Amino acid sequence: MKPQRLRADVLAGLTTSFALLPECIAFALVAHLNPLMGLYGAFIICTLTALFGGRPGMVSGAAGSMAVVIVALVVQHGVQYLLATVLLGGLIMMAFGLLRLGKLVRMVPHPVMLGFVNGLAIIIALAQLEHFKSGEHWLSGTPLYLMTGLVLLTMAIVYILPRLTRAVPPALVAILGVGLLVYLFGLPTRTLGDMAHIAGGLPSFALPDIPWNLETLRIIAPYAILMALVGLLETLLTLNLTDEITETRGYPDRECVALGAANMVSGAFGGMGGCAMIGQTVINLSSGGRGRWSGVVAGVLILLFILFLSPLIERIPLAALVGVMFVVSQQTFAWASLRVLNKVPLNDVLVIIAVTTITVFTDLATAVLCGIIIAALNFAWQQARELYADEHLEADGSKLYRLHGTLFFASTTPFLNQFDPANDPTKVTLDCRHLSFVDYSAIAALKTLRERYEKAGKELQVFHLSERCKKLLKRAGVEHH
Repeated sequence: MKPQRLRADVLAGLTTSFALLPECIAFALVAHLNPLMGLYGAFIICTLTALFGGRPGMVSGAAGSMAVVIVALVVQHGVQYLLATVLLGGLIMMAFGLLRLGKLVRMVPHPVMLGFVNGLAIIIALAQLEHFKSGEHWLSGTPLYLMTGLVLLTMAIVYILPRLTRAVPPALVAILGVGLLVYLFGLPTRTLGDMAHIAGGLPSFALPDIPWNLETLRIIAPYAILMALVGLLETLLTLNLTDEITETRGYPDRECVALGAANMVSGAFGGMGGCAMIGQTVINLSSGGRGRWSGVVAGVLILLFILFLSPLIERIPLAALVGVMFVVSQQTFAWASLRVLNKVPLNDVLVIIAVTTITVFTDLATAVLCGIIIAALNFAWQQARELYADEHLEADGSKLYRLHGTLFFASTTPFLNQFDPANDPTKVTLDCRHLSFVDYSAIAALKTLRERYEKAGKELQVFHLSERCKKLLKRAGVEHH
C-alpha cells in the first residue's frame, strides 16, 4: 500500500472513531445497557468487518437500529439473554451470506433506497437534538447559546476547511479544534464524560449465563431473526450506497458472513450486536477512508480509548460531535430525490415519501419491506394493464388471437376478457409467441379458457409456447396442443 493511501486511511479512521464514540454510547443507553457494551461491540464489529468484510471503507458498529430491536428483550429478560440473541443473530447473518443471498438486495428498488437514505439522515439529525436537553428539559439561556455556537463553529470548520486544504479530514480538525477551544477557555459545556465514563479493561470471553434449552430459544429466536434482518438490510443498503460513492463494487455475501462472525464474537465477549452505520461510513468516506485500514484504525482506537485514553476522550465537547453529525445528516440526505419529485412517476414519489416516513417513525426493516411491497404491487398493476390481443379472421373462417404481454396473477382477468367463446367461430387459434407465462395463475387461466371453448363446443389450439411455458403446463398436467 502507498504511504499516502495509508496516511489517508489512518486519519479517516481516527476521525471515524470520534464519531463512533457518542453514537455507540447513546445506543447502548437506549437499549438499557452499560455503555462499555456498546463500545466493546463497536471495537469488535468495526475491526473484524473491516479486516474480513466485502466492502473496504464501510464502517460497522453498535447501531441504533439494533438498539431499538433489542430494548424490549433487555428490559424483560436481562443482559445475558441479549448476548445469546447476538450470538444467534450472528449465526443467521453468516448463514445468509454462506447461502449467497446477498444478491437479494437487488430486489430493493431505487426509490426504496432513496427513502432509506433520507429516513436515516433525518434520524441522525433528530438523535442529535437529545444533546440539547439536560435530563428531561431543553437547555436555555447561556448553556443553549454556548452549545449552539460551538455546534455552528464545528459545522463551519467542516464546510470551509476543504476549500483551504485537503491534507487533513475536516471533521477531525473540527472535533480537535473545538475541543481545544473549550479546554483553553474553560467553557462550561457538556462533554462526552457527561454521557458516560468509558474507562474499562479488555473484553473477556464468557458464554451467556442462561439455561441452554428450547424455552430460551423460544425467547431469543424472534429477536435474533429481527436483529439479523435489520442488520443485514442496513448493511447491504449501506454497501450499495458505498459502491455508488466510491464507484467501486463490494461483495455482499462476504460482508454478510463477516458481519455474522463479528456479531458472534461480540456476543461471546460481552458486546452489543451491530451492523453497518451509514453516518460513520459517510464520515469515513468523506475523510478519505477507502481501504480496510480506515475501519481497523477506527475499531482499535475505540479499544485504546477504553483502556488508556478515557480521561482525554471524556473531555471532547458533545457540541463538536453533534456538529459533525449534523453535517453527516445533511450529506447523507439524497437532496437529488427532492429535485426529481416532479419528473418521476407519482408511484415512485409515493414510495420515496412512504419509506422515508416509515423509517423515521418505526424501523428500517418495516420501511424497506413496505417500500418493496408498494413497488411490487405497482409493477404488477402496470404489467397487468399492458396485456393486449390482436385478432384476425383467417381465410378458412377460423379466428386467430395473437397475445402480447405477461400472464400472471394480476393479468388473468384482462387475459380472459380478450376472448369471446360464445360468438367466436368453431376453430380458434391462440398464438403465444409474444406472451410470457409466469406463475400457476397463468396456467389456471389457460385451463379456464380451454374449458370455456369446450363448453361452447369449440376447439382452441395453442401455438408458439416457449419451452419454459411448456414445462410449466406439463408439470401442472395441462395439455397445450
